[in-house]
Amino acid sequence: MVDPCGVTRPNRSQPPGDTFGAEFHGNGSLWVGVPPSNIVVDQPGATGAVSAKFGWWRAVTGALTITGRRLDGSAPQLTATVPEGYGDTGFQSTSITFPAEGCWEVTGRVGNATLTFVTLVLAAR
Repeated sequence: MVDPCGVTRPNRSQPPGDTFGAEFHGNGSLWVGVPPSNIVVDQPGATGAVSAKFGWWRAVTGALTITGRRLDGSAPQLTATVPEGYGDTGFQSTSITFPAEGCWEVTGRVGNATLTFVTLVLAAR
């Protein structure tokens, strides 16, 4: 089967420390745990948006910011919640809300370090 979205396959680069058994995509500075097959499937909320939790690991010091855009159509920007209290490095819990189904490019940034991946977002039926 051809992947119409071109999702990022986890490169299995492992962050330091406990990784809770997740599959990872990383570059030595940042890592993100991605869902199986890198496809997000969840019940849409009242607005039709789909939310998912992503665990990030930071080997560089600083606050994590997350941005993203839909690749296969127009949609509002995604929103990301990056709670405080996780320190300047190491694990960082996040929640990303995708306003529409489709192919999404997501980028995490801490200082000059960036990590980008593509995920397919589907609303559960």
